[in-house]
Amino acid sequence: MSGTLRIDRVVTSGVFELDGGTWEVDNNVWVLGDDDQVVVIDAAHDSKPIIEAVAGRDVVAVVCTHGHNDHVTHAPELAEDLYAPVLLHPGDEKLWEMSHPGSRYWHLSHQQRIALAGTEVHIIHTPGHSPGSICLYVPEAETLFSGDTLFSGGPGATGRSFSDFPTIIDSVRERILTLPEDTRVFPGHGDNTTVATEAPHLSDWIARGF
Repeated sequence: MSGTLRIDRVVTSGVFELDGGTWEVDNNVWVLGDDDQVVVIDAAHDSKPIIEAVAGRDVVAVVCTHGHNDHVTHAPELAEDLYAPVLLHPGDEKLWEMSHPGSRYWHLSHQQRIALAGTEVHIIHTPGHSPGSICLYVPEAETLFSGDTLFSGGPGATGRSFSDFPTIIDSVRERILTLPEDTRVFPGHGDNTTVATEAPHLSDWIARGF
């Protein structure tokens, strides 16, 4: 890596809406990079604190871990303000259209790599919470940004439209818990965790069904 990779966390608050329901939520927005360039992970609720965390650095991309409205609220606005593309997996096209009809974005794909600060960010497609959910993995930093696929205590919620529990379990088991045990996991909501902390509980999650 050319510089010291650092992670800035911004917590924003707002409303998640789906299937006619609304929920008040706090979202983690992650700004990943060095002193020169960053990637913004999710664009939740409020642009101002995100732009403040960027602090004038070059923004390579605004990456959306999935298309739920609380994660993409300000994505087009940030893209314009920060002169950066919005990246989203096309599996979440229908969800994106609910928030930003007609607004364009660049497609993400499984195993795509994004050059950042002298290293690479690996895109891992992890469907289940939504069809286009992705995680961002930085092997050199032993760090995973898991969106709503994996939290401290279990996988992301299913049971609403476009979600599926067996699918998210397959994603977690095959594409996250196979990463090195020391991998730090930074989710879209709540506290951080590690692969080693969560891996022993997979069978418990399967048994409880969520």
